[in-house]
Amino acid sequence: MTGMQTATREPDWKSAALLTGGFVALLWVLEVVDLATGNALDGYGVQPRSEEGLLGIVFAPVLHFGFDHLVSNTVPVLVLGFLTLATGIARGLLATAIIWFVGGVGVWLFAPSLSNHAGASVLVFGWIVYLVVRGFLNRHTTEILIGVAVFLLYSTVLLGVLPGQPGVSWQGHLFGAIGGFLAARLLTRGARRGAEVTY
Repeated sequence: MTGMQTATREPDWKSAALLTGGFVALLWVLEVVDLATGNALDGYGVQPRSEEGLLGIVFAPVLHFGFDHLVSNTVPVLVLGFLTLATGIARGLLATAIIWFVGGVGVWLFAPSLSNHAGASVLVFGWIVYLVVRGFLNRHTTEILIGVAVFLLYSTVLLGVLPGQPGVSWQGHLFGAIGGFLAARLLTRGARRGAEVTY
């Protein structure tokens, strides 16, 4: 009788750390490429209601307008991206995809014409709302505690969904946050129905 070898699975927190770290590394590599090419990548942001601006729905969250912009997003992406993935890689990736899409489409439809929007803050705002709402909808103690901690740390950041600061895409923040709320509702509903998804 031959023995069966059991496949070992990496804990979600390890995978979450690797994925989040890899994503941030990608952001920095792209900004170096952008600098080396005379900011050639900046044109791939969301440009509302233009055909070429549709590409920004895909590319804008990984592009930044300079290193100051990227630095301001790096720590929130590391913290919130990790927390989003740590309690379930599949669910966290799906939540991120929903935020990415809703944020990009919302900006493309409703932001002012002749503007260009890029930056990972659309994900940051989506992750904040997702993490805060998710725990209360799931009624899971760990997720509630994470949501409370995120709210205490980032509640003032959420004021960025309001207009007022020149050069800051409050539309991206707002629609990212809406995407985070929708992700929490949709994924919680799926979990309550008993869908066969491993988180």
